[in-house]
Amino acid sequence: MEVKLNEFAPATFSTLPIRHKTLITYRSIYRCHIEKAIGHLDLTEVKRTHIQEIIAPLPPQTSQTTLAVLKSIYREALAQELVEHSPAHGVKGQKVIVAPRKFLTWEEVDKRRFGKYTTQIRFLALHGLRWSEAVALTEDDIRDGRIHVTKSVHGQTKSRAGVRVVPLVSEFKPFPTTRRPLRKVLAPHGITIHSLRHTYAYLLKTKGVHVTTAQRLLGHSDPKITLAIYTQVLDTEIDDTGLMLRSFIGNEKSGIAPRVA
Repeated sequence: MEVKLNEFAPATFSTLPIRHKTLITYRSIYRCHIEKAIGHLDLTEVKRTHIQEIIAPLPPQTSQTTLAVLKSIYREALAQELVEHSPAHGVKGQKVIVAPRKFLTWEEVDKRRFGKYTTQIRFLALHGLRWSEAVALTEDDIRDGRIHVTKSVHGQTKSRAGVRVVPLVSEFKPFPTTRRPLRKVLAPHGITIHSLRHTYAYLLKTKGVHVTTAQRLLGHSDPKITLAIYTQVLDTEIDDTGLMLRSFIGNEKSGIAPRVA
């Protein structure tokens, strides 16, 4: 039975167990990078080399997502016994290199003012909610000194781990319905809305909150994501560590005097 990729893929997307936002992304990726290149081929005609030629020139993140789309399509094709093997199996996309994100510590956020959105920005920095979660928040979600995160502006939270309870520690004010206003006031400080999640994670780290607890508070499904943030080190931490160690062993015994800048 011959089935064109362009016939099979659209029907498959609607059956995948993915969020609506991810579905939109998959359809866009397919339309931009797959449809014209190999969509006219039968499922059995697509070769590993076709896929490699498609993803090779793409930026790393787009490459990885395009490969994920094709793997999802062929996973379903295998389940329906339309193909005997997946041409996407074993293909590797470009490695995504994540540069350390710039963020402000809570002390830096606390000293600054962000116009009429100061309350909302402080709220994000002290609770670690994603913007999509914060904008969906209502007064009914805040009770007994806790924030009950159960939804996002897209409907569901990013993952099952996104459904969580976070201690309430600052005032809540409703958020604007678009990211634009907060982006505008944060830009002069060199940070983004997402940077405020790093502020929260770093605050948890410096206050001795265990990484597994932080993972739950941040709504991360993968502990590696939390660890990546927890292992971020500021220059001040290196200097503080030096002071701590010199104090521990005793400068007079070590014979090493601390350098004065």
